[in-house]
Amino acid sequence: MSQDDIPGSFDPASDLDPNEIRVLAVLAEKEALTPDNYPMTLNAIMNGCNQLSSRDPIMQLPEDVVHDTLQRLMQRKLVGSMSQAGARTIKYEHRMRIKWSLEQDKLAVLTVLMLRGLQTAGEIRTRSGRLHEFKSVAEAESALQFLIDKYPPLVARLERAPGTKEPRYGQLLGGEIDVARVDVAPAAGSSGGGRTAQLEQEVAALRAEVDELKAQFAAFRQQFE
Repeated sequence: MSQDDIPGSFDPASDLDPNEIRVLAVLAEKEALTPDNYPMTLNAIMNGCNQLSSRDPIMQLPEDVVHDTLQRLMQRKLVGSMSQAGARTIKYEHRMRIKWSLEQDKLAVLTVLMLRGLQTAGEIRTRSGRLHEFKSVAEAESALQFLIDKYPPLVARLERAPGTKEPRYGQLLGGEIDVARVDVAPAAGSSGGGRTAQLEQEVAALRAEVDELKAQFAAFRQQFE
């Protein structure tokens, strides 16, 4: 039996790249937030990857890149695809819950870390509310510890940065965390582009999602005409 066949295992020798991490996280997020639209189409996944809110870093992935990323994730058995009878659109779902034996609270923590980078337990508790409701910071810390204790670990607890009171946590799916590089990334990215450009991108993504929902509804209605 290979390591890929062992539930709960992750091969650090074949780390996920940033695109793979983003696609997986979007699938896990939308599974909880919009279950009626899950599994997801390629276009919906692309919109989720390029979303401007609740994302760090902000990414702009074209459709062909998202498609290629999904193919790699399917080869690694982290994503599955399906197509309904009579439907042309292929839909995708993540398999992190099965692959790494994760209950929803642990999956919620991992998803938030994948989407938003390094965070404290308190930040994770606040930001994961729609994925899983933690009653206290201690509950979030318990889920974090579970992910840290897995072998190989999926999450790392970092030393407190100078001038801070709380330690931060980060996901390890992309390999060892380079704290210095991660910490300077937001400052570098904040200087480019204006708020207007970001809003225009967000509106474009929302319009694309609405267009897709309209097309799905039209196809559904045709079945009864």
